[in-house]
Amino acid sequence: MQSTQIHDVVASEFGQVNEYIMSQLTSDIPLIEQIGYYIISNGGKRLRPLLVLLAARASNDLSDDALQQSIKMATIIEFIHTSTLLHDDVVDESDMRRGKKTANEEWGNAPSVLVGDFLYSRAFQIMVDVGSMQCMDILAKTTNIIAEGEVQQLINCGDPDTTEESYLKVIQYKTAKLFEGAALCGAVIAGANTQYQQAMQDYGMYVGTAFQLIDDVMDYVSTAEEMGKSVGDDLSEGKPTLPLIYTMQNGTKEAAERVRQAIVTGGLEQLDTIIQDVQSCGAIEFTQQRAQQQADLAIKSLDCLPESDYKTALINLAHASVKRRN
Repeated sequence: MQSTQIHDVVASEFGQVNEYIMSQLTSDIPLIEQIGYYIISNGGKRLRPLLVLLAARASNDLSDDALQQSIKMATIIEFIHTSTLLHDDVVDESDMRRGKKTANEEWGNAPSVLVGDFLYSRAFQIMVDVGSMQCMDILAKTTNIIAEGEVQQLINCGDPDTTEESYLKVIQYKTAKLFEGAALCGAVIAGANTQYQQAMQDYGMYVGTAFQLIDDVMDYVSTAEEMGKSVGDDLSEGKPTLPLIYTMQNGTKEAAERVRQAIVTGGLEQLDTIIQDVQSCGAIEFTQQRAQQQADLAIKSLDCLPESDYKTALINLAHASVKRRN
């Protein structure tokens, strides 16, 4: 199932989310609106708000009030995600995202960081309006863990001795945790029982981990046009992702040394050769296998849910997370 078809089962709600997102970008400061609109409207599948809607629908029949709350919660998740992108691009010194200039490249670092702060605070304003203390608790912890993941990734940068365990902890904190929070909050807003809430929490963590594993694979198998960012970005930042970790452990002695040096220096001088090293030693297949394991666990976690088009969409979303090209 294509991502557009996955969206179809909540098309009406998704349209309302897009409208609500735009309505919440208003500010008396024109630059805030300008940067906010720029990054929010800059493509993307909005998988995390989609996950809120699907999780809510799959967990329970929704009252009109719960439906409106799920739309607000989806917006909260998108604002938190977008704020992390603004901050990430500054930290990583990125100049392209989704095929367009990053906000920091267009306006500078300071405005990007501050508008990211605005989106964080606006997300929590909407959260107060939603009025769910459980969701506020979930997302307060989520944003704290995301920040910890960002710091741990910064520590790992330039360290070729980073272990697979440490790498997985970073992606679970930095990426998967917001998927988990989105799915869990969707179930909470729907008034789901504790079993369904746990199922959605597990699903979000597993599918978010699979998503990031494939994202890290794409740096070595995709073009800049497919990814919407420069090839070799992870390597240039000295990020020891799983394809690189595997290459250092299982590639030739020469390949391992090339990767180690590139991680330490953040150099792209041997990028083409390193891409060949990664592709030839089985690192891509190994990482894809790890992602598939996570997707399978995500699907398994949904066993307790009743059959519905929404559950089917969640299953297909897990499949799509490991088959995507962008």
